[in-house]
Amino acid sequence: MNELELQKKANDVRKGIVTAVHSAKAGHPGGSLSVADIMTYLYFEEMNIDPANPKMENRDRVVLSKGHVAPALYSTLANRGYFPVEELETLRKLGTRLQGHPCMQETPGVDMSSGSLGQGVSAACGMALSAKLLGNDYRVYAICGDGEIQEGQIWEAAMFAGHRKLDNLVVIVDNNGLQIDGKIEDVCSPYPIADKFKAFNFNVIEIDGHDFKQIADAFKCARETKGMPTAIVAKTTKGKGVSFMENQASWHGTAPNDEQYAVAMADLERIGK
Repeated sequence: MNELELQKKANDVRKGIVTAVHSAKAGHPGGSLSVADIMTYLYFEEMNIDPANPKMENRDRVVLSKGHVAPALYSTLANRGYFPVEELETLRKLGTRLQGHPCMQETPGVDMSSGSLGQGVSAACGMALSAKLLGNDYRVYAICGDGEIQEGQIWEAAMFAGHRKLDNLVVIVDNNGLQIDGKIEDVCSPYPIADKFKAFNFNVIEIDGHDFKQIADAFKCARETKGMPTAIVAKTTKGKGVSFMENQASWHGTAPNDEQYAVAMADLERIGK
């Protein structure tokens, strides 16, 4: 895909996010919208995957450590062909495959159940180490929130990844600057994020997480880096693409009502054009 095609696909992913959360009357739109471009690039360009064979042994894997932004993962998977886009409207409903947090037993394309913040990098380290021990060449991508990295387990896992030289592991930090209680720097500042990962022997790349050229270059650099894991610190906008959600912590975990949904979809329609 060229850059324009990726932008259009990411916009479709955002429409799916808003539709799913509105239908559920619950969920986490802000952080889902901020990570949509990175999710789109991973699933449509970067990873070795097959929607027709979700459990392909040598597939690349994603661990959505910030599991509450499941709408971003579900919308990406649906748009990639793992299940019908119409199924997004069943989010959080009784009997759905699309639970409030990702469930690997229920949802095609979900590689790891998640939701308890701080645990995803540890799971991703296990997958990456397994590939090394078994001689497999798949890669593992762990997606974290910048508020989530206030959790100590993230740094235990980072220490392990650096020590084990897991160069098939990429940790992505969605640095939108906001968490449920406000600015991350006010709640419990994780800054400087890049320096912390460097201290644990990571190759660190800082990018604009909405710029597909920078996203592509970062993943290329990660693939070419040997002997150490990579951390991509992506500066993003919470609520990206929806005018009244952008940079508003209040939209961390709030569903739009019918009127707000109409405004949000109109915003995304304009972007699509």
